[in-house]
Amino acid sequence: MKILDIDKDVLLRPLQAVSGIVERRHTLPILSNVMLETRGTDLNLVATDLEIQIATSAKLDRAGADHAVTVSARKLQDILRALPENTEITLDAQEGKLQVKAGKSKFNLQTLPAQDFPRLAEGGSATASVKLPQKVFRDLLSLVQYGMAQQDIRYYLNGLLLVADGKQLIMVATDGHRLAYASTVLASEVEKSEVIIPRKAILELAKLLGDVDDEVEIQLLPNQVRFIFAGIDIVSKVVDGKFPDYTRVIPTNYKKHFAVGRVILQQALQRASILSNEKFRGVRWVLAANTLRIICSNAEQEEAEEELVVDYAGEALDIGFNIVYLLDVLNNLDTEEVDCAVGDANSSMLISVPGNKDFKYVVMPMRI
Repeated sequence: MKILDIDKDVLLRPLQAVSGIVERRHTLPILSNVMLETRGTDLNLVATDLEIQIATSAKLDRAGADHAVTVSARKLQDILRALPENTEITLDAQEGKLQVKAGKSKFNLQTLPAQDFPRLAEGGSATASVKLPQKVFRDLLSLVQYGMAQQDIRYYLNGLLLVADGKQLIMVATDGHRLAYASTVLASEVEKSEVIIPRKAILELAKLLGDVDDEVEIQLLPNQVRFIFAGIDIVSKVVDGKFPDYTRVIPTNYKKHFAVGRVILQQALQRASILSNEKFRGVRWVLAANTLRIICSNAEQEEAEEELVVDYAGEALDIGFNIVYLLDVLNNLDTEEVDCAVGDANSSMLISVPGNKDFKYVVMPMRI
């Protein structure tokens, strides 16, 4: 049975939007599939990994047959990518197969019944709903997401804290060694509500959000969070756990601080990191009057030293950090300068942007 005729790019765009969460190998074979559903002139696509669900749709020029089927997301995507631009394709449903025809090319893909495709249960009514421009939300994500843990047994660190409070939207990520905080002002007030969004959902959002003023709606549900933008609907389970109290981690009383050009510092650290210890990735910051020396050494007793002129008048200080954590923040900021505030050799450092209270980055010291 012919399901529809469609330009391959009209199908590929929504397919790429949903297929990022699909696992190549899964204990449940149907979770490697995407569900394609045609209803009149609507083509709906859904993918899930049982934790996150992404749905989107495309408008068809002409109505196809009403039909629903699940097929390998990766294989269908690879086929469509390999076809020339502006290729018209035909999808035919056969017994247990989906045939993709393009000119003289034919591909027969195995299917599984649409009625067996798992959907995330509805999470109840929203406890809070927030709307803001996509580019504002995307920029917030980029300022903090690199601070998330990757595979920590403290599972609540493998995600990002989202707090809606009054007219403020706050995002915080930490892996226990560093913490990134960013906030923005909302157009309207909301009741205080917070969720921990899993790492995978954050990475998917970062890929799909556009650098545009079009809105994204964020709905905070009792045990889910939902993002609606650009015809895409992402629903994710939230991480159940108690996020660390970030307000206690961010220093507020440091007297010793200096401003430095972000790119100058970034390039000095990149050069010094060439000779850093590959396992520990340590870097020493030696502060003296108007001088910052950056020193890296490795197991072969090789050493790199960079010296920067900074407006520093505090006492001399020798403090160690993980150089990757410093480069992460500098790579994700786009400001001309950063402000570095320090306590003593055993205290964390606070990196902020001069004149901006909406971003803070705390990095713990390390022994070198």
